[in-house]
Order: sequence, then C-alpha cells, then structure tokens
Amino acid sequence: MAKTILIVEDNKEMAVFIADEVNQLYNVEIAGNGAEAITLLKKRSIQLIISDVMMPHMDGYAFCRAVKDDVQCCHIPFILLTAKNSSKSRSGAYEAGADSFIAKPFDIDVLHSRIRQLLEQRERRLASFR
Repeated sequence: MAKTILIVEDNKEMAVFIADEVNQLYNVEIAGNGAEAITLLKKRSIQLIISDVMMPHMDGYAFCRAVKDDVQCCHIPFILLTAKNSSKSRSGAYEAGADSFIAKPFDIDVLHSRIRQLLEQRERRLASFR
C-alpha cells in the first residue's frame, strides 16, 4: 500500500511541482497552509509531511511545532522547505521539531532521498516497537 505524503505549500505552482515529482511513488495530499494541514491531518492517514516555512495563517515553524506537540501525529516525519538558507533558519527548523531541512531551490533527487530515508527510519522504529 502506497504511503501518503502531505504537501503544505501556499504557492500552488510549487505544490503541484512537488506533487508531480512524488506521486509516482506515493499518494499525495495538498494543503495551502498549516491551519488547513492540521484539519487534513485529522481526516487522513499521513506518513510524511513536506512543508514550506513562509505561509499565511500559520507558518511552517508553527505548523511543525503543532504536529510535534500532538500525540496523535508527533511520529510523522517532517521536512521543512525554505528559501532562507541561513543557519538561523536551519536551527529554527530543528527547534520546531523538523526531521529535515531543505533549502530552496532544491535538487529533487535530494528530496526523494530524504523522503525515502525518513520513511525507512520510521518503519524500523515501528518494527522495533512491535
């Protein structure tokens, strides 16, 4: 059964680009901001989240914190994407609880590798708990 990835991105073109790149291997859900994504997380089974940082209503840092503070979804691997590639942005991502940080523009092969690695890590953890 294919895993489902949630893409949270306010730029529709970027959301569609990412979705087109990953939908060969994964099911894809899209939300336009963190608030929409939280609603979607309550309705769908999501195995990985890819989120932009700069979004209206709820930015990626706040969304990541909300996910990681919720016992129902804190286990979901979280990748933050941002155009700001500073050490402050990177540390902010990890402080928010992100599992990975990728600066835009990004290499799609790097994104695929991170998705694969994070999903494999999650599967190994689940297997060890069983």
